[in-house]
Amino acid sequence: MERKSIEIKAACSDLNRIEKILVEKEAEFLGIDHQIDTYFNIQNGRMKLREGNIENYLIHYIRADHEGPKKSIITIFKNTPQSSLKSLLEKGLGVLTIIDKERKIYFIENVKFHLDKVENIGTFIEIEALDKKDLFSELELKSQCEKYMALFEIKESDLVSHSYSDLALK
Repeated sequence: MERKSIEIKAACSDLNRIEKILVEKEAEFLGIDHQIDTYFNIQNGRMKLREGNIENYLIHYIRADHEGPKKSIITIFKNTPQSSLKSLLEKGLGVLTIIDKERKIYFIENVKFHLDKVENIGTFIEIEALDKKDLFSELELKSQCEKYMALFEIKESDLVSHSYSDLALK
């Protein structure tokens, strides 16, 4: 399944404050997911196998590395826990890095919020305006991201341009 999104990632020292705002806005809470993301060596974009208790996907995405709202083209394959997929990818592509995180997942309509505690890296919020059914323009998705950035008082200096894999490799 391929979809587009506009997303931001920001360093966040007070995830509790963000979570209170999400609860006040009656965001749907999907749960807390302990996720292990294994990134693989590829030539075009990024590819990771996400293993969690809520989300289990092979994810390929192409996204520019710049701060602020940015477009992602995402292809997702639903994986079954304990499948042989990880072993095949490790043998065929090699592992780039592994990210271990605790993620709280919320939704308001088509906008997904990740409150992340990433081992050895820090705490972050991600805002992802998703367009699974081609209902929104890129401008509308960007506007949704900017709306929540303002609501959460995310500063320009908090924005992170790279993926967790890049941060881990620095």
